[in-house]
Amino acid sequence: MPKMKTHSGAKKRFRKTAKGKLLGRRAYSTHILEKKSPKRKRRMRRPVEIAKPDQKRVRTLLGGRK
Repeated sequence: MPKMKTHSGAKKRFRKTAKGKLLGRRAYSTHILEKKSPKRKRRMRRPVEIAKPDQKRVRTLLGGRK
């Protein structure tokens, strides 16, 4: 059985930390920024841990087994 290739889109969007957590960009952070408070926009800069239900799918796309 050949190895599964890493999904190109996923490797640009997600990152695995040393402890195995998955990080990605926060939702709602790209447009309609005028009405969002500066504090909220600052928080959006930082990557956030991927939600539990999505982790399995993202790991598969990144070529991870678990």
